[in-house]
Amino acid sequence: MPRHFNTAGPNHPAEHYSVDSFERIHWPEIQQLIDGKKYFVLHAPRQSGKTTLLQAIVERLNGEGRYDALRMNVEIAQAARDDVAMGDRLIATRLIDQADIWFPESWIAREGSSFLTSRQPGALLNGLLTQWARHAPKPIVLLIDEIDSLIGDTLVSVLRQLRDGYIGRPAPFPHSIILCGVRDVRDSRIHTSTGEIITGGSCFNIKTESLTLGSFSESEVRQLYGQHTAETGQVFEESIYSKVMALTGGQPWLVNALARELTEKMLDLRDRSHPITLEEVDEAKERLILRRDTHLDQLVDKLRESRVRRVIEPMLKGGAWDQSVSVEDRRYVADLGLIVEQRPEGARIANEIYREVIPREITSIVESNFAAQVPSTAFHLPGGRLDFRALLTGFQQFYRENSEVWNKRAIYEEAAPQLLLQAWLQRVVNGGGRIEREYALGRGRADLFVRFFYRENGERKEQRFVVEMKVKKERRSLEATIEEGLKQTAGYADQCHPDEAHLIVVDPTPAKERSWEEKVFVQERSAEGRPITVWGM
Repeated sequence: MPRHFNTAGPNHPAEHYSVDSFERIHWPEIQQLIDGKKYFVLHAPRQSGKTTLLQAIVERLNGEGRYDALRMNVEIAQAARDDVAMGDRLIATRLIDQADIWFPESWIAREGSSFLTSRQPGALLNGLLTQWARHAPKPIVLLIDEIDSLIGDTLVSVLRQLRDGYIGRPAPFPHSIILCGVRDVRDSRIHTSTGEIITGGSCFNIKTESLTLGSFSESEVRQLYGQHTAETGQVFEESIYSKVMALTGGQPWLVNALARELTEKMLDLRDRSHPITLEEVDEAKERLILRRDTHLDQLVDKLRESRVRRVIEPMLKGGAWDQSVSVEDRRYVADLGLIVEQRPEGARIANEIYREVIPREITSIVESNFAAQVPSTAFHLPGGRLDFRALLTGFQQFYRENSEVWNKRAIYEEAAPQLLLQAWLQRVVNGGGRIEREYALGRGRADLFVRFFYRENGERKEQRFVVEMKVKKERRSLEATIEEGLKQTAGYADQCHPDEAHLIVVDPTPAKERSWEEKVFVQERSAEGRPITVWGM
């Protein structure tokens, strides 16, 4: 059976196109930690290749013959929550089952189950590891996957049992333990059943290092896609690689999901003589977003969490983080893979696909309502072109009539104007074009680049529009806001070379203090020699 791009579960090189896990890490560093009897953490966002890497480490260590290495997944105990006895028994049983598969002649496989019946829960894991290490012919290296899936007292109990075994050495206990999950255990805020809040570090303060598994580099994406070309003859055009990196940021699941969409789901491309082009990558991205596979579904589910909202909302409106955004909040959202923090650029949404998914998800209900009110072809001209001025006139009127109600309903209330605009544009543009979003912390605005495609005499043509939105600050004049916005819009337009440039300025002053007749206007202005239409609302 031919290999394919994998989007579900660990990679198996015999079945899946693969990047060598050991090329993505600094193996000598990890090997030194293991040889040095260290306990440490490996963390990365979901579906980044962690489990694939852990299994590769296990195979390498066992192949070298110096250690007995075993990987176990503790997610089964997530449901135990604060029931320590239940969680402890589930994890201990899981350990025995895994040992029975990989080390059937070991003490733990032969005697582990009877050992459990003679012990009280609460210290089963510690006791089981102690006895296994006592009888094992080689030092044990244990890799615990999905450690951060555990909740409350169950997580506290596991970490404390591991710590107790560690500090009791040289009494028998595993030689080295690697904890793997989305987050660094040190940064976890753990709530006990009594409401006490402790940090992971206080439970597992024996941790020596915290290592992160990074995203794919462009060379690794080329290597991955090149395997498909080598085995099928189907070529990826050179121009697609920089686009794939922009769309995915190298996030492994997204890189594989795009390729799977292109090579398996898009029927025309099953013909391997058909090269894969930039236009088809754009189509695959759109299909991926609209279908919202498991990875994206899990991602958007996090947007409802208050600590995620505190970090993301200022970014959507181009604002700055205030005192309510803690370092822990930022680290949590970065660990989820939603944002990246780089110097000197600062924080930004991790990739273009997430930049589209986030506002679409937040405004999905709004967009559904638009579907009933606004036909998708409402602003199309004869011949299929888009009447963008009519589109913004429609939004201006809608915002005047509905903004107060929508703003109060919004989960991301402070970014409601920007999100409403994107939902309005998405409703009309979707299916015939693309919206490319640029927003990052501290920019003071949200930039949108709209590309709309139509056909003229059988030839595909494109309209290009820049839209920038600014919200007037309380102590700043409207004219000062417009002047700043004009410069920013002109600067963004210089990057995109649009047919039209538009600046939307939102005045949040309550209607009882400043009437809509005063706030709603259209002005033809210019900046740096470029005509820009200013829309007040």
